[in-house]
Amino acid sequence: MLSSLHQVLAAQPLSASAPCRIDMGGTLDISTFHLPLRRHAPCTVNLAMALRTRVDLQPYSEGQVKVSSRGFESAVFPTNRAPFRHPLGLMFAIAAFFDADGVHIRIDSASPPRSALGGSSAAAVALVAALQAAAERAGAKRRLSRREIALLAHAIEASVAGVPCGVQDQLAAAFGGVNVWHWLSGFGEPAFRKEALPPAPGAEALADHLLVAYCGVPHESKDVNGRWVRQFLAGEKRASWEEIAALTRQFAAALFARDFEAAADAMNRETAVRQELTPEVLDPTGEKLVAAAIDARCGARFTGAGGGGCLWALGPQAAIQRLAPVWRRILDAVADARLLPPRIDTRGVAVEAPDPENGGWRGPPGS
Repeated sequence: MLSSLHQVLAAQPLSASAPCRIDMGGTLDISTFHLPLRRHAPCTVNLAMALRTRVDLQPYSEGQVKVSSRGFESAVFPTNRAPFRHPLGLMFAIAAFFDADGVHIRIDSASPPRSALGGSSAAAVALVAALQAAAERAGAKRRLSRREIALLAHAIEASVAGVPCGVQDQLAAAFGGVNVWHWLSGFGEPAFRKEALPPAPGAEALADHLLVAYCGVPHESKDVNGRWVRQFLAGEKRASWEEIAALTRQFAAALFARDFEAAADAMNRETAVRQELTPEVLDPTGEKLVAAAIDARCGARFTGAGGGGCLWALGPQAAIQRLAPVWRRILDAVADARLLPPRIDTRGVAVEAPDPENGGWRGPPGS
C-alpha cells in the first residue's frame, strides 16, 4: 500500500499523537463479558487525559522497519520478518498492515511506561493515524474516521495479543473527552454507542474534581484480566459482574449530573467488588490511597486492570483539595511514585500537518 513511504517521509517526516485515559467499568468492554451481560446494559466510562503519546515517522533504510520507544530497547527487523511476539510487536504489526517499509517509528509518551493508562493502545491509535496520513500523501483517496482508526487499532491489537482485548483504550485515544461507551451486540446494530459528557461547564472543568496518581510500580494487566476471564468463562462470580455493570451505570448518571458524592460512592463500591474478585488489584500503596480517599469522602479506583500502575480519585472540589496533600505524602514514600496532571484531553487523536489555522494539527473526519 505504501510503496513510496520512504520517499514520502524523506520529503517531510510526519507525526501524530493521542491521549491515554482513566476509567470506570473497564473489562466490560471485552466482548467475553458484555455480550452475556447484555440485558444488564453494560457500559464503560473513560476520561481522556492530557498525557499524550506521540508517534514520529521518519525515513529509514529501505527493506527495514525500526521502532524506538521510551522504556523499551529499540528494535530493527526486515520489513517482511518483523516478529509480533515482541515487546514492540503491536507496532510492527500495524506497520505490516500498512505495508510500511523503510520507516523509523519513534514513540514517546507523557505517561509512565506500563502505568495502566492505556498508553500502548494510544500509541497504536496514533501510529494508525500517522500511517494513514502517510498513505494519503502517497496517493490514498480516503481518510479514516476516528471510529475506523480506533477499530482498526483494536483489531490489530486483538489479533496479536493472544488474550481477549477490550476497545475502550482505543476509543478514548481516538475521540478524547469524557464519554460513556454503551456496549451493544454488534449484530444488526453498531458494536457500541458513544454518549459524551454534556457541556456546561464541560469536560475541562472536571480537572478540579480529579486526582491521578502513579504508584511507582508498573502493572501487568494480563495477570488480573486473565483471572477475571477464566472466572467468568467458568460461570463463577457472574453476580459480581452484574453488580459492576449496575455500579458503572450509576457512576455515569451521577457524573453527568455533576453529583460527585454519588459518583464517588459508586466508584468505591465498584472498587470493593473488584477487590473481592482479585485482592491483588491494589498493591500496598494503592490500598493506602483508596483508604485516604474514602476518609476524605472521595471515590478512588485503579485504572485498567490494576495490579500496579495508576489510581484516580474523584469528588467535590473541596474534598479533592483536602485529599491532594495526603496522597502526596503517601506517594513521597515510594520511589518514582507521583501525582500526574489531571487535565482532560478533548482533542483526541491528531496528525501534525502544515495547517496554521488549526495550530498545525488536524483530526480525522467524522465520529
